[in-house]
Order: sequence, then C-alpha cells, then structure tokens
Amino acid sequence: MNSANPVTVKRAACVIISAGLMAFNINTFIHAGGIIPGGFSGVALLIQESARKFAGIELPYGLMLIILNAIPAIVSFRSIGKWFSILSCINIVLSGILSDCIPPILTHFLQPQDSLLNAIFGGLLNAIAINLCLNVDATSGGTDFIAIYFSEKQGKDVWYQILIGNCVILTLAAFMFNPEKALYSIIFQYTTTTALVSLYRGYQRKTLLIITGKPEEVYTVIRDMTHHDATSFTGIGRYLKTERTMLYSVVSANDVTPLIVAIKEIDPQAFINTIRTEQLTGSFYRRPKN
Repeated sequence: MNSANPVTVKRAACVIISAGLMAFNINTFIHAGGIIPGGFSGVALLIQESARKFAGIELPYGLMLIILNAIPAIVSFRSIGKWFSILSCINIVLSGILSDCIPPILTHFLQPQDSLLNAIFGGLLNAIAINLCLNVDATSGGTDFIAIYFSEKQGKDVWYQILIGNCVILTLAAFMFNPEKALYSIIFQYTTTTALVSLYRGYQRKTLLIITGKPEEVYTVIRDMTHHDATSFTGIGRYLKTERTMLYSVVSANDVTPLIVAIKEIDPQAFINTIRTEQLTGSFYRRPKN
C-alpha cells in the first residue's frame, strides 16, 4: 500500500462496493425503520428530515453529506494520509449520489416491516460497509474520520467513544421526532459498533511467545514482515534437556496469521503462544496510512 502507486484495484473496488452497500442500506433498512444512523450520515438525514417537516423543502442527502464531511476530509488529508483521504472522499460522494439516485421501486420489496429487524440488520450491513473501507486504508467519512484520527494518535480504537457521541445525536432526534425510532436508532448504532470492533483489528495487538530452535531465522521473518522487534530468552526444555530460545514480540493482530504460517515454514517444531495485548506502553511501530 505504500508503493509508488498505492491505489490498487482492490482498494478502489472495496471503496466502491462499500459506497454501494451504504446507499442500499439507507434505502432499505434505514428508511424502512425510520432509523437515524450515527455520525454525519445521521446529521445529514436529520437536516433533510427537518427541512422536509418544518420548511417543506426537499434537500438532497448527498449534498448534505458532502458539505458536512468537507472540513474533516481536509484535516484527514493533512494529518492521516493523502490517498486515505482521497479514497474516503470517493466513498462519501458515491454513497451520497447513489442514496439519492436509487429508485425506490428497486428497494421497496426488501424493506422489513419490523423496526428491530431493520435496526439489527441495518447495523450489521453498516459495519460490513465501514469495515470494507477500513481494511484497505480508507473510511466512510464523518465520525469515522474522527475515530481514525484519534486511533492513530492513541494507538487504539475509539469506536465506543464515538458511539457515545452518536447517542447524543440520537437523543436530539428523539426530542425532534419520534422517541421510539430514536431508541431503535441506538440499537442500530450499537450493533454497528459492536460488529465493527469484532471485524476490524487494525488497532488490536497480539503478543507472540515463540519457542524455537532457529531464533535468528524466525527473528528475521518477524522483522521483515511486521517491522517489529523481538526479545530473545534462552532456557532449557525440561523434557528433552536441550537448550531452546524463546522470542517475545508484540505485533498487530492483522499480522499474526501470515506470520505464524511463515514461522512454521522455517521451523515446523516451533511452539507459538498467542496472547491478546490489552494495554501497551512504549514504542510500537504502526504502518502509516497512505
């Protein structure tokens, strides 16, 4: 992703598919359930609904979404990454245009009548769409820009903090419109956040404890694949009474599976213990977004 041409076919395809899923979600589960999603999408829908209800004006959702995302996109361009921001803006524009342009007749038959079903399945689909972007170093905009910005600064995800902020928006919606729909909207947002935390592991870390007879080769693989260091400890295997080396390293959760495969190719007898790292203090390499 950090090559001379960082915009690969995979990245572009995921961003486009994500935009399509978001537009589909808005025109099915969200509209059918009268749900106000969190973030700038929710604010755009609130503005659209307020203009319709109080002024009789029909504002395009896509235009509202683009205007709201303008400042966060500029900040992201300067502080996170150029192509990260460009691809995110493509997703925002596409999802906004598609949301306004999809004919209702194409989605009407897919709209469940049960508000709880709309909230749960809409939240899951929203999480999948956001995750598609995040896994190729892009985002769906809005509060996701804010989440990534602070996650980069703190080195951990802040999705649940963003959920609290979204609940403030939904509380406002409860006072302005229908309290029942606002509560279903909170279920929608909680489903999105919980699913997203499970799906996206970009800021999760794992500790590897590797007992191996080939410490130099294994360390080289860790360094080359993850850009992380390792600390070695020498001990005696009590069963065979032979000297063994244990390598200790903390890596990104996304690196664990390919790294274990590579280590096993070097040393099929390697004993690897993987532990989830809840808190880490000290220097930790994070691949820059581009």
